Amino acid sequence: MKVYAYQMDIIWEDKEANFLKVLHWSKQTQPTPGSLIVLPEMFATGFSMDTDMTQESANGPTESFLKRLALEYSCYILAGLNFSREKGKPGNDALLLNPEGQRLGHYSKIHPFSIGQEDKHYAAGKKIQCFHLPGGLRLCPFICYDLRFPEVFRRALQGTEAPHIFVVIANWPDTRTTHWIRLLVARAIENQAYVIGVNRCGSAPLLNYDGSSMIIDPHGKTLATAETKEGVCHAEVDPEEVNEWRKRFPGFQDRRDMNEVHLT
Repeated sequence: MKVYAYQMDIIWEDKEANFLKVLHWSKQTQPTPGSLIVLPEMFATGFSMDTDMTQESANGPTESFLKRLALEYSCYILAGLNFSREKGKPGNDALLLNPEGQRLGHYSKIHPFSIGQEDKHYAAGKKIQCFHLPGGLRLCPFICYDLRFPEVFRRALQGTEAPHIFVVIANWPDTRTTHWIRLLVARAIENQAYVIGVNRCGSAPLLNYDGSSMIIDPHGKTLATAETKEGVCHAEVDPEEVNEWRKRFPGFQDRRDMNEVHLT
C-alpha cells in the first residue's frame, strides 16, 4: 500500500481554510486509489485549547469533509480531530475512514500533554486500536505525546495480531525536533515495524513547527521525509517486509515478563 503524509502549515482555528489546503495538496499529489492519506493531529484547527470551537459531534463538518475526500480519491484517510463526548471533556482523536467514506473507527490520545495544559481541556483515551487494511496490513495509530511512551507501542504488539505499521500524527514544536526524529526511528527499530510520523509545519500563536514528517521502515531506514516545508511525502509499505524481518530476527521471543523482574 502507498502512504501519503500531508505536512500542513495549519491555519489557526480556521476549519474551512484548512479543508481547502487539504484539497489543494490532494489535487497536486493525485494519490493512487486505495492508498492511505494521513493528516496531522487536529489538522483543521491547530493545537487549540478552545474546545468550544474544536470539538464536533460525529458527522460534523470535519468528519463530513474527510468522508468527501475519501470518496473523491478512493483512499483511506487517517486524520486528527476532536469528538465531543456525552459527558465531560472531548477527546483528541484520530479518525480512520475507508475509500467508501465509511468510518472504520477512531483512536483517542492516551497521553494528553499536561505541560501544555491539554489534560485540562481534553480527556485521556483508554484503548489502543489496531485496524485491518487491505493486503493483510494492520495499522495502529497514536498521537503526538504518545510517542514518548514506548510502553504503549510494545503493549500494541501483545495483541493476537501485532500491527505492521504505527502512525503518529502530531503538532510537535521545533524546539524538540531532534527528539521527534530520534523517537520515531527508535519506535521503528525496537518494534520492527513501519513508523509514519506526520507533523505540521509553520507557525501558531505560541509555537513554531519544523515538520520533519517521515516514513520509516522496520529497520529504521527513512523511506521519505517532507523536511521542514509544507508538502506531501509518500512511500510504499509492505506487511511482508515486517513479517519477514520479524522471522529473521525474532527478538520478541526473548522478551521477559516485567512482572517477574523486581526493582531493588
